[in-house]
Amino acid sequence: MSAPGEGYGQPQDQGQPYGQQSPYPDQQAYDAQPSPPPQVQAHHDKKKKRAYAAGAFDVGSGANAGVGGQAQGGAPFGAQYGAPQPPAAEYGGYPAQQAPQPGYPSQPYGAPQPGVPSPAPGPGYQAPDAYGYPGSPAPLTPGLGGVTAGMGAMNLGPGQAPPPQQPQQPQQARVGPLNQLYPTDLLNQPFNVSELDLPPPPIMLPPNSSVTPSPDANCPPKYVRSTLNAVPTSHSLLKKSKLPFALVIQPYAALHDLDDPVPIVQDQVISRCRRCRSYINPYVTFLDHGHRWRCNMCNLTNDVPQAFDWDAAAQKSVDRWQRHELNHAVVEFVAPQEYMVRPPQPLVYLFLFDVSYAAVSTGLLATSARTILDSLNRIPNADRRTRVGFIAVDSSLHYFAIPKDEEENAETTMLVVSDLDEPFLPVPQELLVPLTESRQSIENFLTKLPEMFVNNQNSGSCMGSALRAGHKLISPLGGKICVLSASLPNMGYGKLDMREDKKLLGTSKESGLLQTANSFYKSFAVECSKNQVSIDMFLFSSQYQDVASLSNLPRYTGGQTWFYPGWNAGRPEDAIKFASEFSDYLSSEIGLEAVLRVRATTGLRMSTFYGNFFNRSSDLCAFPAFPRDQCYVVEVAIDENLQKNIVCMQTAVLHTTCNGERRIRVMTLALPTTTNLADVYASADQCAIATYFSHKAVERALSNGLESARDSLQSKITELLQTFKKELAGGSMGHGLQFPSNLRGLPVLFLGLIKNVGLRKSAQIPSDLRSAGLCQLSTLPLPLLMQYIYPRLYSLHDMPDNAGIPDSETSQIALPLPVNLSSEKLVSYGLYLIDDGQTQFLWVGRDAVPQLLADVFGVSDRAQLRVGKGSVPELDNDFNERVRAVIQKSRDHKSKGVGSIILPHLYIVREDGEPSLKLWAQTLLVEDRADQGMSFQQWMGSLREKVSSR
Repeated sequence: MSAPGEGYGQPQDQGQPYGQQSPYPDQQAYDAQPSPPPQVQAHHDKKKKRAYAAGAFDVGSGANAGVGGQAQGGAPFGAQYGAPQPPAAEYGGYPAQQAPQPGYPSQPYGAPQPGVPSPAPGPGYQAPDAYGYPGSPAPLTPGLGGVTAGMGAMNLGPGQAPPPQQPQQPQQARVGPLNQLYPTDLLNQPFNVSELDLPPPPIMLPPNSSVTPSPDANCPPKYVRSTLNAVPTSHSLLKKSKLPFALVIQPYAALHDLDDPVPIVQDQVISRCRRCRSYINPYVTFLDHGHRWRCNMCNLTNDVPQAFDWDAAAQKSVDRWQRHELNHAVVEFVAPQEYMVRPPQPLVYLFLFDVSYAAVSTGLLATSARTILDSLNRIPNADRRTRVGFIAVDSSLHYFAIPKDEEENAETTMLVVSDLDEPFLPVPQELLVPLTESRQSIENFLTKLPEMFVNNQNSGSCMGSALRAGHKLISPLGGKICVLSASLPNMGYGKLDMREDKKLLGTSKESGLLQTANSFYKSFAVECSKNQVSIDMFLFSSQYQDVASLSNLPRYTGGQTWFYPGWNAGRPEDAIKFASEFSDYLSSEIGLEAVLRVRATTGLRMSTFYGNFFNRSSDLCAFPAFPRDQCYVVEVAIDENLQKNIVCMQTAVLHTTCNGERRIRVMTLALPTTTNLADVYASADQCAIATYFSHKAVERALSNGLESARDSLQSKITELLQTFKKELAGGSMGHGLQFPSNLRGLPVLFLGLIKNVGLRKSAQIPSDLRSAGLCQLSTLPLPLLMQYIYPRLYSLHDMPDNAGIPDSETSQIALPLPVNLSSEKLVSYGLYLIDDGQTQFLWVGRDAVPQLLADVFGVSDRAQLRVGKGSVPELDNDFNERVRAVIQKSRDHKSKGVGSIILPHLYIVREDGEPSLKLWAQTLLVEDRADQGMSFQQWMGSLREKVSSR
């Protein structure tokens, strides 16, 4: 029989260190020809594929066979395995697959490319020196604001004169082009999912913009992305474009510093502008023989600190031009004493365990205690000051006084408090203990904890009162409260009622279920934030738990809500998923007592902030604990006309590291300005725009209701298409629907948002599930959010020979090219992986041949296939190994350049199996018509009608 499955909790492919890798791993498939597998292996694979396909009808018709998946037209996908097969055909009728071709064809981005497995990127995405390469069509608008006669040498076409200068007032004329605008017909050149992996349009700064020629002088997109990579010089031009101007900020790209190191300035010499307090960066100007510098934000001239060119430790002068802050846009300063209000606090974890009947009977208490016990070495404790505490909660509060290891024969004592209105703290000095000094006592306590409540029949939960008690306990220090609950808080402070009503789902009254039911949760969260207390919620329930109310606690304290519906430790997949995620959560490095502020060039102002934090003042975001796996969106207003040809925005995060060091992480982004609307559209970032509107949609859903949120998304994409038609396409589109090539994915991303579980119109989505979805939409880092909005679909039965195999140069597992999310791409004999980053579905077609089933699952008949939550068994054959490698690689968030603790469940789905499971998987096929949502074709048709009616 098969060996035990390689499943949840197994070490993932670590990939390369962060600094050496694009945040878009699949980009490698576009840019370089992967090494072919060994000839013997390829021959073996081909024999296998023929055995699976055994009668696929048509060469080149598999989902991996061409642009956008299966061939349009030709023979229908009705053929079964078993018919005679041409020797060249493989799994799904795919010809002997070639690795992706190197480079891009020369046609514009979005044009049909016969036989090319991925879309060609448009000239809007080229490197600066590649403009106007042969075969490019003329841009829609030949004139670019402020482009000099140097354009004549850029191969723009014979006899093309440079455009006239636009009336503007930059300090110097722009040298070199901005991104050119290439229109595409959305109806005749269908969207391909691979386009979502392309990097944002390049930031085209004038030469010598930075004081050093460092390639790291501008902020990489994995930390800060702007919705516009060319900024309008006036508010009126921004308003005319209808595009948002916002930053998507993700200060950390990994859970641990070792996985994503940034340069650290150790000497505590921090040079800042006296007026606007910006940090010195690669875009300042040095004056007076280098003794002074002019701020690139507010133009004030500042003195260069005397120690700037001196190494105090070595007592010698240093080369200024080698300093990190002049060569790197992302840098971390070790902060001197004046950056501290008080000495750096220790790391504090207070665990609130639900010990009610629901938590004990599902195994939550035992699994939580065991995971903490196994993870004690992973909890950050480099300075040996980390403290921990534990409170158990049912209808009473159970405190645990844990002795230090040096106290002989001392036992942990439990103190029960049943006064929920004013719970007092017994012996508070023993309730928060140093992890190092009480290690053995903590281990003994965690081992015995499940036994203490093993027969508990109490179904009460006074979690609100426990939170108040916990706050009182740790507020002198600050820190993290970690709530592990399987019950609805039904007594004491913050008491909540069972208010789920299935009759309201899908109606206008449903939105009331997404509002908090008790004002305690928001007001208490604000109080926690003031005292540097952050709250994380791990919620497990088969019953209603009011995620809408409880999620307010993390929302205003910089925490996160994790939701495990129907969780039970009796299922190994459930236990392993939670144990893996909780252990990674405990190991994650966090910043304490953190504040985030964004400064910008004069004329720009940060107007609105989105994410999990508390807005302490108009431009200061407070985080009692700064997480590593969330992103934030800041909307930028243009208050005055911009006079410079470059604007800069600088994000600074002041925080205390886990080992007690006060630091400032600084990220500086420089963007060109323009007076030309075509430049603005040509440099817009579709993924950053979708992230901004995701946050806006969540805000609108919580304030105005789900219908309003969906309507606003449809209105916005319509408005953008109408604006492009009116302002840049001459008011006429014929029968097509014109849009810039760099924004081709925006309509499908908006459709994906409208169909997401958080916003979708449906009478079948429990309000807890919807509230948890809204939490994801407003916190996920951009690459994971894109996958959550538009999941990945991989065709496995006909994947290329190099897929599922480590690349010979990078050692990264190669993934098949993703396929558009449409059931038209699914063949009845196929095997597919659908992955939205939170859940994975392995889809087995109803006509899958026995050989495929035997190699992947170790069964000879579909009826023997165990469907539902599970894993792929570890079998001794090459194809099984490759399928498991693809599933594992698809989960690899590190290669996407983000931090995440999520380990997705894998569900095995048979096309002719469990109907509800099949329907759930099909809701991820965004381009299909499902529930009450329209198909992608209907969506594009409705958009075209709305645009053409204006």
